[in-house]
Order: sequence, then C-alpha cells, then structure tokens
Amino acid sequence: MDGYKIIEPADNGVAVVQFPIFEAFSELRCGYSTRRGGVSEGIFHSMNLGFGRGDASENVRENFRRIFDALGIPEGAEVFTKQTHTVNVRVATAEDRGIGLHRAVPYDDVDGLVTDVPGLALTVFTSDCVPVFLYDPKRKAIGVCHAGWRGTVGGIAEKTVLLMQETYGCNPEDILAAIGPSIGPECFEVGSEVADEFRIAFGESVIYSHGGSKPHVDLWQANGISLTRAGLVPEHIAVSGLCTMCHPDLFFSHRATSGQRGSNAGFLMIAE
Repeated sequence: MDGYKIIEPADNGVAVVQFPIFEAFSELRCGYSTRRGGVSEGIFHSMNLGFGRGDASENVRENFRRIFDALGIPEGAEVFTKQTHTVNVRVATAEDRGIGLHRAVPYDDVDGLVTDVPGLALTVFTSDCVPVFLYDPKRKAIGVCHAGWRGTVGGIAEKTVLLMQETYGCNPEDILAAIGPSIGPECFEVGSEVADEFRIAFGESVIYSHGGSKPHVDLWQANGISLTRAGLVPEHIAVSGLCTMCHPDLFFSHRATSGQRGSNAGFLMIAE
C-alpha cells in the first residue's frame, strides 16, 4: 500500500495529502495540508495555516475555512494546542471543541492529543517535524502528535499510544498509524550531539550516512520504532515518505527557509 496520495477534494484548488491506510474507514476525516489552494501571499503562499508568523489573520482564517471545506470538517470542530516540542499528550473532550479558531488555547506545552469524541478535529502543526496520526477502528479512538527531534527522542508517539490504551482501552495491535510529511533522512543533517541522542534512543539504524561531514537522522524510522515499541504491528504503520524540504512547491519547510515560512497542518476527526 502506498503511504500517501495527493487529492483535490474540492473545487477551490485545495490539495491535501491523504493516507490510504485510513481509506476503508468512512467515519474518518483525515488530511495533511499542502501549499495549494489558499489565499496567503509572499513567503506564505498560499495555504498558510500558522498564526503569529506575520501573515494576515484573515488570510489564515480563510485558509482554514477552505481546507475544512475540502476535508468535510465542520466549522468550530477544531482542537489546537500550543506545541513546544514536549512529550506531553492531552485527552481532548467535547468541551475543547473550537479551541484554536474560535477560542484561545487554554493550556501550554502540549504536543499530542487523543479523543474518542466524534466531531473533534485534532490538529497538529508542522513545517519539518513529523506529524503522526493514529486510529483504533475497534475502540473508535484517535490520536495525533507533533514529533520534532526532541519529541521523537522522548517517544511522544509511544506516549500517545499509551494514553489511548489507558483512556480508551485500546489494544495497540488494533491501532493504525500514518507518519506524515516531514523532513526526510537525506535532508535532516544534525550535529554529533543530536545524533548521539538518537543512537541512545533507537540504535544505529536511524543514523543515515549521506557522505557528508555531518550525520543525518531518519525521523520516519525513529517514529516507526517508537510505535512498534508501543505495540503496533509493523504492517499497521504507513510512512508517507514525503520530505518537506525536498518539495518546496508542496510544503513549508523551516530549515529550507531559515524560518521565513508559513505552517502546514494535519487533521484527524471521527465524523459525527
């Protein structure tokens, strides 16, 4: 099974990345944004989904309206967090509906969300970091997390699965996972100190030799290891293989632009 496909589900030019591993489940609304179909301009062209980066807020809101329309997510369903590269995961409840666009985020330092409440669009923002999407079709529970290099080393993907187990009684062997677009191993060059942290956490297999003076790290493989440690079946883990740095026409990349960029976002919701 391919790890991704890019579709244009609406007539407004919006294009999103979707994951075939979730295709059989009509109750899911899932997608990861591309730069196509928005109204932002300049360095934010065109589907910028990040507030606070210098783009006009009315442009960002219109971009959300368009991508929600494309994905079949109703207005006010979103649940955002303030991501700060932690390994903190929060249970989202019906009271959290609308946090982000319609209400301020009332909690800090949260990089993962889980829920079993239909109609909550769990949202994860990235621009090189790894978005991870989780679904247990038996317990009807979902989870998302933002796995930067610190979160990956800290095992946030594993912690998200654990919270699904503790909260909803999920069996990890039933959970399906999609590892979305992020910086790939050919582009993720790191210093020796960071490489050593990955070696300690995951072993030598995640260190990628690129022929240069600095090591490269495979964030996709590292998060896959984290998920299998949590009990997921390897065949239930799909990797998109899309590098945000290699595809500037499709995605914003923090590293490629030295931070002069918009934000990509991923969404996962159980339809009501």
